[in-house]
Amino acid sequence: MARMDSAWLDLQYNNRARIPEHPQIFERWAKASALAREGRSEGLDLAYGDGPNEVLDVFPARQAGAPVLVFIHGGWWRALDKRDHSFVAPAFVETGAMVVVPNYALCPAVTIEEIALQMARALAWIWRHAARYGGDPDRIVVAGHSAGGHLAAMMLSCRWREVAADLPQQLVRKALSISGVFDLEPLRHTPFLQADLRLTAESVRRLSPARFPPPAGELHATVGANESEEFLRQNRLIRQAWGHEAVPVCEAIPRTHHLNVLHELVDPHARLHTLAKDLLGLSSSRLS
Repeated sequence: MARMDSAWLDLQYNNRARIPEHPQIFERWAKASALAREGRSEGLDLAYGDGPNEVLDVFPARQAGAPVLVFIHGGWWRALDKRDHSFVAPAFVETGAMVVVPNYALCPAVTIEEIALQMARALAWIWRHAARYGGDPDRIVVAGHSAGGHLAAMMLSCRWREVAADLPQQLVRKALSISGVFDLEPLRHTPFLQADLRLTAESVRRLSPARFPPPAGELHATVGANESEEFLRQNRLIRQAWGHEAVPVCEAIPRTHHLNVLHELVDPHARLHTLAKDLLGLSSSRLS
């Protein structure tokens, strides 16, 4: 059970305060992302809906029938942008995937519930259009960091036929959460987030994957080993809530904190990259 002391919660969840070098890390992401988009005239800012920020970037596969990695950025649902995260794409395109990085509207202009529905619309668009960019719509894997990790877990639990009648019942079968949050109740009591997120007891119930029944799909839950007690607890919590079958991987990535853990995702020699490739069906290694 999480402590609900407000000052302690701020210390646990305010990662910019915990990581003084965060401006340099964000600058590194921005530069690497600009390089990933350099020379591209197609596939950027494609509309998946009519709402605010309902656009996405597609990095096509080099061969048809490729698995599709959808990466959802973090920022506490209130900050950052897909353009900050294009750097995720090149390593996975190189290894044989199609990559999509969607945007979403930000709190407090919208609620987290509205953002989750935006991501469902983005996934519906990707399913319908993947083949045009070399992707196999039956091999979609959703990965997300921080708030994006929460949204990745939400997509595993989505009732897709209620989104649109043409969608398959299990559009997303596999997901990777990196430093995700799965019970939003502590965030309702975290001062630096309260005004923007506007969570209520009822919205926490609707938006906390740890309170849902286990999905039919599979989540790999990961977190930086040097993250706060709360992020480590949240990662363990989803395994406890959903069980080993739905969460076969629940790991802390050594020597990483909340931000540089993403560098492990794009390092071809890192465990986190291997886990993502395994979900995509691009790795011959077996999970331990």
